[in-house]
Amino acid sequence: MFSGSCLRRLGGGVSSVLSQYQKVLIPRTAKFVTFTVKKCHSPYARRFITTISERATAVPPAVPKSGRDKLTGLWLLGCGGMCFGAVVLGGVTRLTESGLSMVSWKLFGEKPPLSEDDWKAEFERYQEYPEFKIKNKDITLDDFKSIWRMEYIHRMWGRTIGAVFYIPAGIMWYEGYFCKVMKRRVVILGSLLAFQGLLGWYMVKSGLEDRFHGASDVPRVSQYRLAAHLGSAFVLYSFFLWSALDKLLPVQNFERTKQIQKFRKFAHGAKGLVFITALSGAFVAGLDAGLVYNSFPKMADKWIPDDVLAFKPTWKNFTENPTTVQFDHRILGITTFSTIMGLWALSRKTRLPSRAALATNLLAVAAVAQVTLGITTLLLYVPTHLAATHQSGSLVLLSLAIWLTHELKRLPK
Repeated sequence: MFSGSCLRRLGGGVSSVLSQYQKVLIPRTAKFVTFTVKKCHSPYARRFITTISERATAVPPAVPKSGRDKLTGLWLLGCGGMCFGAVVLGGVTRLTESGLSMVSWKLFGEKPPLSEDDWKAEFERYQEYPEFKIKNKDITLDDFKSIWRMEYIHRMWGRTIGAVFYIPAGIMWYEGYFCKVMKRRVVILGSLLAFQGLLGWYMVKSGLEDRFHGASDVPRVSQYRLAAHLGSAFVLYSFFLWSALDKLLPVQNFERTKQIQKFRKFAHGAKGLVFITALSGAFVAGLDAGLVYNSFPKMADKWIPDDVLAFKPTWKNFTENPTTVQFDHRILGITTFSTIMGLWALSRKTRLPSRAALATNLLAVAAVAQVTLGITTLLLYVPTHLAATHQSGSLVLLSLAIWLTHELKRLPK
């Protein structure tokens, strides 16, 4: 990672070279080309040399502000897209129970085993931890390779996001691409990204600790840390998307009415519910709560199961009782779906800008698809591909809600 002083020295060196190029090399190159053209007898060769020299000695024009904004927006959108991919990879890693296969963490990445002896050494390290001792005693080396590679891809993808963000951020900061507001956002985004990486290791570490001693204990990461890791990923992604939309989609003008103000508040409420519901899904994943009751709409022929408040003190049921965690996720999902459908119905009576109307329609379609996916995943006993798609769907839903609220972020007076 480059420091500010390092980037300044690097930028100064680049500027010095460019200055020398413009003051010394371009005139000398022009003289050399003129001499060559005079000595050259072929008209085709003379034309070719002249064309090449004109292109080589031309000084590129400065990028206009509109072009800079577009480039910045595309860069932010690309970083957001990579965060989306990281969430998908993280979901697959959790569902395939691959996250605890790598028992060490290094800031700049771990080298993959390159020989059979390296794989055996890595496997022996894995055998020292609870997941192997309690749950995976019969795992083969080939099975271990499969889960290790899944976790490795997830970690290296996160580091790639860091490179794609920090290096261009340093260059564009030095070149003056960022205004004062954007500079603050870049600092916040960089801090969130670094925090996300550290939080990922802190989460994995909870599954490697020697704390699984009960007869029914299953080695897994802390559901609290998993929820924090997923929640921070959603915040990071949301901030990337919102900042990108600021650069790429200027807000449309529209008439300010009480109906619009009401709709705007409703849209922000729906967005908040989408985020909270997605976060509750992290507790479902962390406790494997989706495997407890696989019927819908009732849970074992009851609207409220008997063991929903089995834990004491009562508050523990909401984060540590798989039955209550699944029950809460169902209630939140139904509430969010109903809110989005109500928002869509309100949009039929409200005069919205064209893009806001489109975002509302897409949000309603995505909500129907997400609920259908969730119910299907539950009834089919949580197959990996459906569960991963359901988690990705929550991020699609959040993206559309962010787009909608962004279109309504400025109410003209």
